[in-house]
Amino acid sequence: MGAGLMISGMMNPNKVLSFLDIFGNWDPTLIFVMGGAIFSALPGFWLSRRLTKPLLANNFQLPDKKNFDRRLVGGAAIFGVGWGLVGLCPGPAISAITTGSPQVIVFVISMTVGMAFYRWKFSS
Repeated sequence: MGAGLMISGMMNPNKVLSFLDIFGNWDPTLIFVMGGAIFSALPGFWLSRRLTKPLLANNFQLPDKKNFDRRLVGGAAIFGVGWGLVGLCPGPAISAITTGSPQVIVFVISMTVGMAFYRWKFSS
């Protein structure tokens, strides 16, 4: 996965920010990355619909909630704003930490602190 993120440019915050800058210097090449992700995931989704249980587990673990609530919308908004400001999301950020970039390191530390805070504040 890390190699795919690197080859596709998803580890490069400037490439991601250029993709998000639709009214400026827009770079549409990441559309192909998203298309490739959907295309490569489709066989797995197709297969999972036909199995009674996963190959390496006792049952499928799917979300029970089907509706939108404040926490879902708020989390999606925080994710989107963070992605738009920094140009990284969690997967590529973890892969990009190997570059040693101070900005990436600060992002990953901040992301980890945010996840720990959420677990502490909202765990049952």
